[in-house]
Amino acid sequence: MIKVVGISLPDNNRIYYFNPGDFDLKRNLTVIVETERGLQFGKVELPPFEIAENKLVSNLKDVIRISTKKDYMIHKKNMQDAKEALVKCKKLVEELGLDMQIMDASFTFDREQLLFRFLSDNRVDFRQLARELANCYKTRIELRQVGVRDKAKEVGGCGLCGRELCCARFGSSDFTSVSINMAKNQNISLNPNKINGVCGRLLCCLKYEDETYKEFRKTLPKLGETVKTPQGSGKVKEIDIINQKYKVDVEGSGIVEVQV
Repeated sequence: MIKVVGISLPDNNRIYYFNPGDFDLKRNLTVIVETERGLQFGKVELPPFEIAENKLVSNLKDVIRISTKKDYMIHKKNMQDAKEALVKCKKLVEELGLDMQIMDASFTFDREQLLFRFLSDNRVDFRQLARELANCYKTRIELRQVGVRDKAKEVGGCGLCGRELCCARFGSSDFTSVSINMAKNQNISLNPNKINGVCGRLLCCLKYEDETYKEFRKTLPKLGETVKTPQGSGKVKEIDIINQKYKVDVEGSGIVEVQV
């Protein structure tokens, strides 16, 4: 077990784990943390707790300090400057005739990096744009192309289930691959209107629920498989994965329902 603290960063709502050190970190306390991008201003969402080390996907970075009033003022200025940088970047994109839609901009706390996220259906040669921005802001510029899932997360809305979009509700930014096989595995109709989200991509919930369906399927036969029942042998015609039931066409007895 290892001690961690859950902290959210300004550029997204996802919670990241950090090494709390000896700091007394309570919920909603603001802190300065070390990240791969540099120093960042963050907020404690989950006070220190222990977690199995194999649950961590990367090495823990440290909480540098509890933020001060001066840190907060620097953070506010960074956010204001980032808004102005966003306007500037959009203007440059238009002047350079680039096929890209700038979504947002953010400085690291130490202003060592200025990140712009953008949408585009194609690959974009943004080298000239990066040079112009670097000359203007005298810091390292990163232009990161993101997908329509990220845009849906930013805009928000309701899914087919009538509830808030998973990407917006849970603050996920780790959009792992969702495949059509996941829909097949869950016996969902392959109608695009049923399996695609508002972003036009496969529903995120297909991924969230896939492991559960895989586990439940282990105790069930396959469609078309010949199985034995108290009424005799027959072929499996229908499977109810969640309720752990299946129907068998038994010769002489008709359709027989079997509960696992």
